[in-house]
Amino acid sequence: MKLSERDKKHLWHPLTQHKTSPDTLAIVKAKGVKLWDESGKEYIDGISSWYTAMYGHCNPNITSKVAEQMLKLDQVVFSGFTHEPAIQLSEELIKILPANQEKLFFSDNGSTSTEIGIKMALQYHFNLGNERKVMLAFEEGFHGDTFGAMSVSGLSVYNGAFEDHFLEVVRIPTPNGENNPEVLQNLENLIKENAIAGFIYEPLVQGAAGMKMHDADGLNAILKTCRENGIIIVADEVMTGFGKTGKNFASEYMEEQPDIICMSKALTAGLLPMAITSCSMKIFNAFYDNDIAKGLFHGHTYTANPLACTAALAGIELLNSEEIQQNIQKVIHSHSGFLEEIKDHPKVTNPRQLGVILAFELNVEMERYGNLRNKLFQHFMGNGVFLRPLGNTIYILAPYVISQEELQKVYDSILSALEIF
Repeated sequence: MKLSERDKKHLWHPLTQHKTSPDTLAIVKAKGVKLWDESGKEYIDGISSWYTAMYGHCNPNITSKVAEQMLKLDQVVFSGFTHEPAIQLSEELIKILPANQEKLFFSDNGSTSTEIGIKMALQYHFNLGNERKVMLAFEEGFHGDTFGAMSVSGLSVYNGAFEDHFLEVVRIPTPNGENNPEVLQNLENLIKENAIAGFIYEPLVQGAAGMKMHDADGLNAILKTCRENGIIIVADEVMTGFGKTGKNFASEYMEEQPDIICMSKALTAGLLPMAITSCSMKIFNAFYDNDIAKGLFHGHTYTANPLACTAALAGIELLNSEEIQQNIQKVIHSHSGFLEEIKDHPKVTNPRQLGVILAFELNVEMERYGNLRNKLFQHFMGNGVFLRPLGNTIYILAPYVISQEELQKVYDSILSALEIF
């Protein structure tokens, strides 16, 4: 029996209504930018498997180091214990984070990294005796699927059954360069009316909203206002981190830096699950007390897993390499040329790019998970390209190691879609 048939017996897949989408594709091999299914067909991974495998699948620089670590120390509790991979990772990660980041808290995935960021912001004020219990977030933001992360997310398609159980959250629109004064005025009004503890945001690119991009100057003004009003600033860099925007972190485009940064996805280069929430000493010091209850009592069994830490270290080494930095610039340049080619096409609206992230809307009415969107997805897969449209938003976020020939195949699949749909 084929893997895809065996799958149906017991497995429940994410973001899937199994009654209307009963079929899955079995992937049996991955290498570089390619995936292979059980029938032997190959696909270019145009979204780096949800923005994780940025240095290519099964990168030997990473897998060899993890295999070596596996023979020394596989897993140990991180409460009361420590180990070399976590310590070394902290030293190397701090070097590339914004300068105000000093402490790292480990967890398992993007949702938990933002959940911890939210808890840090709320408990920071609680520990100081401040009556601040409201979170601020952008409209259409997405921060994960655990309860705190859902609370601050603005995409109701994910949240419907749970909204009665959420934290109290107020929202502002993203600044687009033209509405910056209005957004800032909206923020100031909300600050007067609410005891806001923290502001969580995806810096410059809202991934799940459809790679929706906003203005760096406008965001910087928001961050400045938040800081002036004692609001803890929490940057969700789960998607944007580790080079995707052309800088190590999207936060580097702003003068005002976050108090807390949430990381996952490309952190471990797509090899193993892990997340980190970093913070400044200001945040850490609010938890540093003789009163044990003021500690951050949050933990996961696989916190700071040595193998995941080793994968992250190998990923940072690659990110810092001249070869990867040159590849990033090549992809940026190639995307710019492709956008120039399609920007005047009648089916293309809102073409945009930041770093290696390219996106536009197909000028066709389409539901986020509807039949037409599924046909668009199947078109790409039929052309040997794994792109996962977000409704009518088509985007590319391929591994840094993709070749120009492979990129052109991705572009050609999009060009043919513009003629068909």
